[in-house]
Amino acid sequence: MPSAYAIFIREGEIVDPEAMAAYKAGNAGVPVPGLTPRVVYGAMETVEGEAADGMVILEFPSMQEARDWYYGEYNERAKLRQKAAPYRGFLVEGL
Repeated sequence: MPSAYAIFIREGEIVDPEAMAAYKAGNAGVPVPGLTPRVVYGAMETVEGEAADGMVILEFPSMQEARDWYYGEYNERAKLRQKAAPYRGFLVEGL
């Protein structure tokens, strides 16, 4: 079964620092079985297109597990992140 990735790209500055702080606090210590962070705002080099302001890539054992996570309890916390800054998000099946 191929792994899957949740990719979140921040495309602008944080406009609501309080919402971002609440988002980070809400995620702290929440265990997610099978989730492996691969990139969390690491150094980036833009080689094509517009530069991103930040990026997070999370690996899951399967696309279904990525969906279950995103559309489950995390979905409510994601609303805080979306309020805090402009993001684009993707769930992508790996090889």
